Amino acid sequence: MALFSFLVHPSLRAEYNRMSFGHKILFLMVHVVDKLGLWHRLPVFLGLTYLTFRRIIYNRQNLLAVGKIDSVDPNPDAHPFRSDDGTFTDLSKPAAGSKMTFIGRNILPVDQQGKLTDPDPFVVATKLLERKSFIGTGKQFNVIAASWIQFMVHDWIDHLEATRQIELTAPKEVAGGCPLKAFRFYATKSIPVGASRAIPVGHKNIRTSWWDGSMLYGSDKWAAERVRTFQGGKLRIREDGLLLDDEQGCAVSGDVKNSWAGISILQALFVKEHNAKEYPELEDEKLFQYARLVTSAVIAKIHTIDWTVELLKTDTLNAGMHGNWYGLLGKRFKSIFGHVGGATLGLALSGLVGLKEPNDHGVPYSLTEEFTCVYRMHPLLPDTLQIRNINEPPGANKAPLYSKSEKVLSELGFETQLVSMGHQACGGDLIAENSDGSERPDKVDLPTLEVYRDRERGVARYNQFRRSMLMIPISRWEDLTDNAEAIKTLKEVYGDDVEKLDLIVGLMAEKKIKGFAISETAFFIFLIMAPRRLQADRFFTSHFNEQAYTKKGFEWVNKTESLKDWMNSTSGFSVWDASPEKANWVPLYLRIPR
Repeated sequence: MALFSFLVHPSLRAEYNRMSFGHKILFLMVHVVDKLGLWHRLPVFLGLTYLTFRRIIYNRQNLLAVGKIDSVDPNPDAHPFRSDDGTFTDLSKPAAGSKMTFIGRNILPVDQQGKLTDPDPFVVATKLLERKSFIGTGKQFNVIAASWIQFMVHDWIDHLEATRQIELTAPKEVAGGCPLKAFRFYATKSIPVGASRAIPVGHKNIRTSWWDGSMLYGSDKWAAERVRTFQGGKLRIREDGLLLDDEQGCAVSGDVKNSWAGISILQALFVKEHNAKEYPELEDEKLFQYARLVTSAVIAKIHTIDWTVELLKTDTLNAGMHGNWYGLLGKRFKSIFGHVGGATLGLALSGLVGLKEPNDHGVPYSLTEEFTCVYRMHPLLPDTLQIRNINEPPGANKAPLYSKSEKVLSELGFETQLVSMGHQACGGDLIAENSDGSERPDKVDLPTLEVYRDRERGVARYNQFRRSMLMIPISRWEDLTDNAEAIKTLKEVYGDDVEKLDLIVGLMAEKKIKGFAISETAFFIFLIMAPRRLQADRFFTSHFNEQAYTKKGFEWVNKTESLKDWMNSTSGFSVWDASPEKANWVPLYLRIPR
């Protein structure tokens, strides 16, 4: 295949030459489409083929283990349920994805210790990430949708911090425009790995990486016991449907670090979902465990075929996300005949969920540093929450603006908060909190901190990130954006050196695919990691059945399709007064993007 290397972008040839023969063929097809900028304009079925080829390559090239996970002989009878800390979700590699294991990588780390302030994070944040004015997402995404991704991150990932504090001080050129002239925060704890020269140090996850509902149940035994009533398998909640507060005034839920009212209302919603499970024949412990399995699966399903479909609002991704869960043959076929097609064809015909065996593609399951970076979606948050009077008839329904104070919002009640969030489009400074929900003494400048975190953790800058993801890099600022003012500011901050562009800035500035609320670069990390969360987990593959979930629980998961099932709205995640979408009678897989 060296004959065709001239077709490959010069910066990607070295990676191409290391590929196997089969992967070279797939890459050449993908790369030609990339050069034409066509994949999202292709008919749906061809677009899905492109994404499948790219995902096959990524599963080979871009899943990198950090540290070593020991293997054992599996014993499924000893571990029928999810554990508190995520151990034994993978029966043959019990520690994989569990609390306090290493966060993985999609690309090799880049040592930036000598470039942590080049350019200064305050300058980058103030000139390129500051919200000059609020620009909403129209009707596509509401505040529930913005809260949802934070709700999910509380299930998935959080870095272990060191005891050493770092202080950043704003330089004079931007200090006047900074909400904080300086701030302190804890460094990410770097731990020697020892198993690899390419990845000498790693960072540990203080949450479980699995889709196990740990934002509700916690990531250890202490947190799990704190949220339970130990009666009828239920979780603790107030009579008015909101979360309880402890003696210090902190919310009682599985994970309340850096929380706010948007996360708390979703935690309360799914505590109610958990508590709705009724199995009078079961004692407390078994009822709790079955309800946890079912509720976690419902959350995963809503994220897969509802939230993500609104985030990436195109026919191709609608088909792709439903294909992940149901396969090309669809829900009706799967509900009648089950998962068909075996380990290879079954992926396409019946989807990832219900596969005979989980598959980690030879790399112990974890979430990754790059996954953390692309899931930073704080710009979705509005500055204020518009509270609606739910007792008034539909209409303009003007209402006062409230701050983000959870203590103020909790007085409004569950229904008022949820309805208000559902009717408001999504797009502030953040009070950093400890793991128990108590406020830390030092506030942080969040955009500045996020620029620093990527550099500190060895995440590649934007152009190297794209090359490592087999994407064509930019060679000038005009390749990134058409916004003349943004290009001028990029040159002020980075000069003409596009290689210095920080990842978070590139993700925000990048030209968007029509219908996408995020960049294409961020999406390609989703392309690897979203299926992996399902495919590596036995409770979505070999143990996704009536035996593991009970007949009633399995039916509960299968009947749930979206958050709107519980709400009077067109979609749980688009603005609730949005007009219904026009019917399209062309079969989904045959549609051509507009």
